[in-house]
Amino acid sequence: MAMIGYVLKRILMVLVGYLVAVLVGLIAVAVIYAILSALPNAPGYFDLMAITPIAVLAVPPLGMFVYFLTIILTGMQTLVFALIAEFFSLRSFWLHMLFGSAAAAAGFMLIWPDAADDPERWADTGIIAGAGLVAGLVYWLIAGRDAGFRQPLIKAIPGKV
Repeated sequence: MAMIGYVLKRILMVLVGYLVAVLVGLIAVAVIYAILSALPNAPGYFDLMAITPIAVLAVPPLGMFVYFLTIILTGMQTLVFALIAEFFSLRSFWLHMLFGSAAAAAGFMLIWPDAADDPERWADTGIIAGAGLVAGLVYWLIAGRDAGFRQPLIKAIPGKV
């Protein structure tokens, strides 16, 4: 019975970690665009992307739409990566950051399928992947450090702390 409780706790941690990581990843996208729009000779649409979070905050349904769209676009690949990490008890932060980056870039490719062929979208893909790195780190902090459906041996022995 304790094993079922532990697995349910891990599933909850994965879900919470993912939802928080998506939110932080969206914030990271806005921050990266804001920083890049301040650079000299930055493309004009970087300025637009830097003020978009203000519109999302001013119109909460728009913000919820963006959040849920991001969840839909990155959900399947993130689930696969989370199951791999949990099954093999992969706990390294850099691996979770790599998974986050790959999931974010794959989600971007789903919404913009010709991004690889369009040199103007390469910067956007890199920005999204960079935000995925941040999201992967946040996920690791919440759920990845203790990844693994198997309970650690020390905690499994009664009377041991």
